[in-house]
Amino acid sequence: MDCDVGHVPRADLATVGALARAALNARRQGERLRVVNASPGLHSLIELAGLGGALLGRGQGEAEEREEALRVEERGEARDPSA
Repeated sequence: MDCDVGHVPRADLATVGALARAALNARRQGERLRVVNASPGLHSLIELAGLGGALLGRGQGEAEEREEALRVEERGEARDPSA
């Protein structure tokens, strides 16, 4: 579903937050929200917030490259005060 934001007079982080919440609500309904006609300023803020893929439709169908979390194993006695 497209969300036309061409009429938004001023881009700010509150706008990006509202769009992110709308996208989340759309996903909960089984839809995908895509922002269209964003001003250059709003487009930049969306990218800065790291939401380009979620809101601008970038990378759909492509797996994101993520680093695997490091796993730390701790060993020690349960009664050892230094652990």
